[in-house]
Amino acid sequence: MTTPFATPDDRGMSRRGLMQSTLAATGLVALNGAVEAAAAQGDSESKKPVPRYAMKKSINQWAFPYPDKMSLEQCLRLAKSAGFDGIELNYDLDNDLSPKSGTKEYTAIRKLAEKIGIQISGLCSFLFWPYPFTSHDPAKRDRALELAGLMTQAAHDLGTENLLVVPGAVHIPWRTDYEPVANDLCDKRAREAIGKLVKGAEQLKVNLNIENIFFNGYLMTPMEMAAFVDSFQSERVHVHFDTGNIMQYQFPEHWIAYLGKRIRNVHLKEFTKKGTDSSLESFRPLLDGTTNWPAVMEAFNTTGYRGYLTFEYFHPYQHYPEALIYQTADSLDRMLGIKV
Repeated sequence: MTTPFATPDDRGMSRRGLMQSTLAATGLVALNGAVEAAAAQGDSESKKPVPRYAMKKSINQWAFPYPDKMSLEQCLRLAKSAGFDGIELNYDLDNDLSPKSGTKEYTAIRKLAEKIGIQISGLCSFLFWPYPFTSHDPAKRDRALELAGLMTQAAHDLGTENLLVVPGAVHIPWRTDYEPVANDLCDKRAREAIGKLVKGAEQLKVNLNIENIFFNGYLMTPMEMAAFVDSFQSERVHVHFDTGNIMQYQFPEHWIAYLGKRIRNVHLKEFTKKGTDSSLESFRPLLDGTTNWPAVMEAFNTTGYRGYLTFEYFHPYQHYPEALIYQTADSLDRMLGIKV
């Protein structure tokens, strides 16, 4: 048995062994010190103040199982319960917001939202795809203008200034009924259509916010988008910027910096560059992708944007659909610096 005061030789350890042991212990102490210093630096960095951004949280109605499992009122109440400032509603051919409704119905929806305590951040629609302004079919172009006029009136009655507008398409890869349109002809038809809508939008005080969409082959750069919007010289023609629609080949923070004050409303769509899918399936729940969100948020802040950030997603959860709504609210809180 070794006593506490035994010498190294008594324990069978040579002086050389003692020296090696001492050096090893010294190295271990140094290593531990380096690890602790690195951890302290990491803690210090993680505790740096997260920027607090003065933008508003919104979510598009497509993230809810409407109308199959939830009514419009249930969507509004769930969005409010999750902590959203606003909700973006969708215009279709057969729902609460459609050609079947009018000022009376939209005024009732606006009052319901006010009662619940949630804003209507904007209005958008998938109808710009089956009825494009740039179609070769004159009947479809006429119907597109008619529907856009109805949407403008609906936005006004709902109490929102924001109407998302898809200006046209060279190609619509997910539709088999759209014959490709030459770029110059697409541009000509798109400008004619928006030009016809401007006067009504100005009278109703509704913004025609042009959305950037990479998949449609039109307005492919921020310079083209800016030139298109500026050409109308109207206080009611702006940009609805979508972060996900250009992520396959470009970067939203670059567009935001160039478009600047032209941006009046925003879609946050998460996208992953790790895949090869260019359909709606390529969009992800917020933060589950490759978007550089700190850079995007700082770009918005630098331009002075203080409007809505609307999460857009097309796949409500099949089970526990409210989970997506609360998860998105939590993600936005962290992006905005509300939670750290």
